[in-house]
Amino acid sequence: MPSASHTAADDRQAWGALWALVIGFFMILVDSTIVTTAMPAIMAGLNTGVSGVVWVHSSYLLAFVVPLLITGRMGDRFGPKNLYLTGLAVFTAASLWCGLAPDLPNLIAARVAQGLGAALMTPQSMTFITRLFPAERRGAAMGLWGAAGGLASLTGPLLGGVLTDSLGWEWIFFVNIPLGIFTFWRVLRKVPALPTHARSFDIPGVLLSAAGVFLLVFGIQEAETFDWGPVVGWFGIWHMIALGIALLVTFIWWQRHTRTEPLLPLNLFADRNFSLATSAIACMGVAITTLSIPVMFQLQSVRGLTPTQAALVIAPMALLGAAMARYAGRRVNRKDPRTQAVLGFLVFGAAIIAFGMMLPLSISVLWLLIPAALMGVSNALVWPAVSLTATRDLGPTNAGAGSGVYNMTRQIGAVLGSAMMAVLIEARIAAHVARTGHDGGAPGGLSEVMSQQVPAALGQAVSAGLGEAMFLPGLAAVVGGILCLGFRRSGTVQTVTGR
Repeated sequence: MPSASHTAADDRQAWGALWALVIGFFMILVDSTIVTTAMPAIMAGLNTGVSGVVWVHSSYLLAFVVPLLITGRMGDRFGPKNLYLTGLAVFTAASLWCGLAPDLPNLIAARVAQGLGAALMTPQSMTFITRLFPAERRGAAMGLWGAAGGLASLTGPLLGGVLTDSLGWEWIFFVNIPLGIFTFWRVLRKVPALPTHARSFDIPGVLLSAAGVFLLVFGIQEAETFDWGPVVGWFGIWHMIALGIALLVTFIWWQRHTRTEPLLPLNLFADRNFSLATSAIACMGVAITTLSIPVMFQLQSVRGLTPTQAALVIAPMALLGAAMARYAGRRVNRKDPRTQAVLGFLVFGAAIIAFGMMLPLSISVLWLLIPAALMGVSNALVWPAVSLTATRDLGPTNAGAGSGVYNMTRQIGAVLGSAMMAVLIEARIAAHVARTGHDGGAPGGLSEVMSQQVPAALGQAVSAGLGEAMFLPGLAAVVGGILCLGFRRSGTVQTVTGR
């Protein structure tokens, strides 16, 4: 039954605040994928190579993921509205810097600033949902928030292709400026200033977590760039990954034994739903970030489509995802979220694998619209169900910490997925090209596929390799569905309390 203290006026205020926040959340997630279709244009415009332009994408993800655990907690301490507005101002100013960047170092630095702004914003919108909406009304709110996340990740390549073809690559960043200003105004007007929780800050925990996540994510993300070898002197990628893991283990030990309030309340993971939902959303991070990479390469480099034409092939994902968002959000309040999450994940994974199997076939691109449509529908089912399950049992004092962990887990999945996809594409294309007996100059890897049109004689081999690479996001989605089978059914609520 709805809470008697929760009035219609409270509902209107909560929904007005959420709509204002979701616009900014959508914008920062679009920037996680919008660069993909603009990479060749950026390479030409700034006279750089593939290794340089990959940093334009990687630097944003790296700066985004590292501070998320900290910024979620900062929202509890300094107020989620203040953190959101600060992050939005940084992100919008950095977008202007990106569009005006005269060279590659400036563009990479601006993308780092964008990522830091996004890290300040992201946990706060989820915190607002947990604190503004009562449990019985939270499903529809999570549906909107989750749909914005899924839709943003799918529309990034489409929007990037259209803007790059029509106005130039700079406009993938300039478009954020009017949107950012509008969002800032709406958040000022519509979003309430929530009570803060006075608490000490776990400085050792901040340093250990930031350093550990940075070393681990950087090492995995840039392993191929440095060919798994030295980065500085004798200090190599493997040393960096091992040190990152060691620091994170030390961080967990410190969180268990510190006498001050921990940065990460480990009792969050005593809740089965939270643990499984954060693991499942990491699988979604892998799937949603990597599925468009082989598709874009095959459509542009093998079939010869323009960025806009290639992006339109996966447009049904975005369109049907948006159309299903309202239904998925409302349904998750009426039905068991576990069923919706499992169904969404499994159909999503099957559609991705089917898409990959169709890529090497000499068929019209119109056939590819079918699995793309299934991906859009199933993707819309996943986000609200998993988000609601993760946050359902969090008390107000743990909302920021839980949101930070949840969002960081998703972004780490995205980073790991991108690194694995690069290696997988390289290996599968090389294997199929080798079978053709081609003796040189062939597109034997990711760099060549990105930078030139594939010769007709090698089109089938390259397409086969790219199709097989899509098994990575497909299997990641299936694993996510298996994890969701363990969700505790709704109605059994055990609120997590802080230490």
